[in-house]
Amino acid sequence: MSTVPHLGYGIGLRSAHFERVLREAPPIDFFEVLSENFLDSGGWPRHVLERVAERYPVVMHGVSMSIGGSDPLDFDYLRRLKELADRIGARWVSDHLCWTGFGGLTTHDLLPLPLDEETLRHVAARVRTVQDFLERPLVLENPSSYLRFDSDTLTECAFLRELAADADCLLLLDVNNVYVSSVNHRFDPYDYIASIPPERVVQYHLAGHSDHGTHIIDTHDGPVVDAVWELYRHTLRVVGERSTLIEWDAKIPSLEEVHAEALAARSLAEAA
Repeated sequence: MSTVPHLGYGIGLRSAHFERVLREAPPIDFFEVLSENFLDSGGWPRHVLERVAERYPVVMHGVSMSIGGSDPLDFDYLRRLKELADRIGARWVSDHLCWTGFGGLTTHDLLPLPLDEETLRHVAARVRTVQDFLERPLVLENPSSYLRFDSDTLTECAFLRELAADADCLLLLDVNNVYVSSVNHRFDPYDYIASIPPERVVQYHLAGHSDHGTHIIDTHDGPVVDAVWELYRHTLRVVGERSTLIEWDAKIPSLEEVHAEALAARSLAEAA
């Protein structure tokens, strides 16, 4: 943590805003990019990313590492991830505590893990291997969850706490995901935040979601709701100020509207 910079309050770099970001260089603290969108792309997307990285801090956020999967780690993917991170000077590389496929096939989804000691040992060993290969800490995010396993012996926050200590990795605390999962599984999100080791958290995510009454879906298609803002305010008091990123991946509005959410997060942090 002593070497991890506080980047401020950023937004995701999305193609809908490419031209304005290059043309106007708006006063945004940092950008987060979806790693897979740029690993194999050249031309305009890579040009935009490299130009942005010259002007702003950039962090990389992936969805395909499958750190909890049973397939062998994909070292070709990790090689391309490392090359991109080195090329753009990524401040850190993150992914999700999940698995994404089996037998070489991918589901294009972030699937839940059984939360038990055997899975903890399995994931910790893979995290250590990835960190050695990337030659940098891996930052892992708590995903939104819609089901649990009967075999679970650990809560998700306990799993993350033990994983971070065992594998010596860092955490991306998605406050919206904590809220979504707490509603879906009926646990107290404030207890979850209290159980997260503050010294391991380097970044927060905030996003909108879709409330279907009986359950919530993490859709990233609207502004942050009041309940998540309140949980974020509490998290700032308990964990502390960290680099904070607004995720908005569908029904993407103007750059000003997304940035306004980041500025709202800044205001809450200053007040806290």
